[in-house]
Amino acid sequence: MVTKENLEALPSKPGVYLMLDRKGKVIYVGKAASLRPRVRSYFQPSAALSPRVSRMVEQVQRVDFITTASEVEALALECNLIKEHRPKYNVKLRDDKQYPWLKVTVQETFPRVYIVRSPQKDGARYFGPYTNPGALREIFRLMRKVFPIRVCKKKLTGAEHERPCLNYHIGRCPAPCAGKVTSGEYRAVIQELIVFLEGKTEKLSHALTQRMSEAAKKQEYEKAGVYRDKLQALGRVLERQTVVSAKAEDRDVLGWAHGQNNTVIQVLQIRQGRLIAKKDFFFPAGVSEEKEEMLRAFLLQYYYEQDWIPREILLPFVPREQEALLAWLREKSKHAVYLLNPRRGEKYRLLKMAQENAGTRLQQETERQQRKKAQEERALGRLKELLSLPQRPYRIEAFDVSNLQGNEAVTSMVVFESGRPRKDAYRRFKIRGITGINDPAMLGEAVKRRFTRGLKEQQEKGEGKGFAVFPDLLLVDGGKGQLQAACKVLADLGLPEQPVAGLAEENEEIFLPGRREPVRLPPEDEALRLLEHARDEAHRFAVTYHRSLRKKKFTGSALDRIKGIGPGRKKALLARFGSVRKIKEAGLEELMSVEGITENLARAILEELP
Repeated sequence: MVTKENLEALPSKPGVYLMLDRKGKVIYVGKAASLRPRVRSYFQPSAALSPRVSRMVEQVQRVDFITTASEVEALALECNLIKEHRPKYNVKLRDDKQYPWLKVTVQETFPRVYIVRSPQKDGARYFGPYTNPGALREIFRLMRKVFPIRVCKKKLTGAEHERPCLNYHIGRCPAPCAGKVTSGEYRAVIQELIVFLEGKTEKLSHALTQRMSEAAKKQEYEKAGVYRDKLQALGRVLERQTVVSAKAEDRDVLGWAHGQNNTVIQVLQIRQGRLIAKKDFFFPAGVSEEKEEMLRAFLLQYYYEQDWIPREILLPFVPREQEALLAWLREKSKHAVYLLNPRRGEKYRLLKMAQENAGTRLQQETERQQRKKAQEERALGRLKELLSLPQRPYRIEAFDVSNLQGNEAVTSMVVFESGRPRKDAYRRFKIRGITGINDPAMLGEAVKRRFTRGLKEQQEKGEGKGFAVFPDLLLVDGGKGQLQAACKVLADLGLPEQPVAGLAEENEEIFLPGRREPVRLPPEDEALRLLEHARDEAHRFAVTYHRSLRKKKFTGSALDRIKGIGPGRKKALLARFGSVRKIKEAGLEELMSVEGITENLARAILEELP
């Protein structure tokens, strides 16, 4: 519980506050021009808090804070901390989806271009996020026809003289690895690419047309043909861009639509008067009851990840703390930025178009979710009938085993509730009591550990949370052998009535206790597809864990066994000496010269390394 002393300790300075629950987990990050009055306002008896904020305050056990020099600095820090902690009660950009970005490694001698899922602060230019991965792949395909750029992962310095690959011979790469192009020439192409990605396509089209004409005048028809092909590819991009403004200006227009179950924010990117991209962001109901705060949080996180910010941003309404947000945008972009809420004229027409588009997308998403929910309900009802279950299987737990010749064996448990994955309830079991290749026994061990703990939690805490909640259907990946192993464990634990089924992958047959013949369903059956989804998710989760254990085993180091050597010090030692053998050969003084290595730690390294 937050104490009066905890609140009194807060300074009356700008900064960021972090609300933590009883487990020490950050559940909310906020910013304030003055920390003490802002945080205290949450805990006043007379505070008029929304239901969602009231639920959050009830969970807060401690409030931490970080002071900053200004409110603008606090904004940037708030965004960083939200990205780091992913607090439950904050608005999170992309609604937890990892949309792809296009990365241009401008910090390298010969920049590369490729698709990534998460931007980093590494000096590269990032363009996105692209909420339609298919559109990004199409842009990337057309882009490579226009710009000869390398997409390989080699880090080149300019001193390499390798044999060029096929991309060079078909005109898709100038082969800097073979010394066929200088850094300056290559960077000129990269700069044109960046201009293209920024939406300034007409400028590039004019330049290509001019080069084609010059090549034709010099009777360099093959070269002119290359420029012609590039213009045609560029033309296909321009065909998709709609002229929406008589003035060749750059601006972003935000549409907003709020429904019972979702909120949609749509960003229309207008460059040089052309609509070049439309990005939709969906947020579930309850993310924020206050739309002004939600818009502020969205603008902060969205533009934090953008390398370039237009001068005008048209908004459907005024966000909270507009002045501080505006100052931060101007500081980040290094030029004037205006947050506008137009009421008439061309800008209002653009805003109205964004609003209408957001409303259409909200309606489409709502209808899609309704269809999906109805499909899930039908699948659950059909499973109840097919498997003779006492009730609809709203909670399904699926188990799968992964190992390599019996080594590093693991079993996964994934949970589906109302036909959808509930990832916070997933669990992993590292198999300890089984040797050799014996998947049914490994599965049995995991099932035993899961239900043994569940019975214990029921006795101690009662039903309701964690393992104490038993599934309406236990699904195991496999046929009769795996099913019998699970049934034996359940019988030994006094749970013979627990519904269980096995799904054999080869013919997608459903095996049930007491039935000699499996249940066979057509591939398009909704009940079968739900079971396959749960089984495949269990398989994915098990394989991912198994691979991580194998990787850890093979990449482990003798340094890992030395107390006091963590990932940072291990990295520093290997960066300095290159290998464990050379670390062993180093003297005491040499080891102590590495940052973080004390005399006692250096002696421990020399004594414990084999």
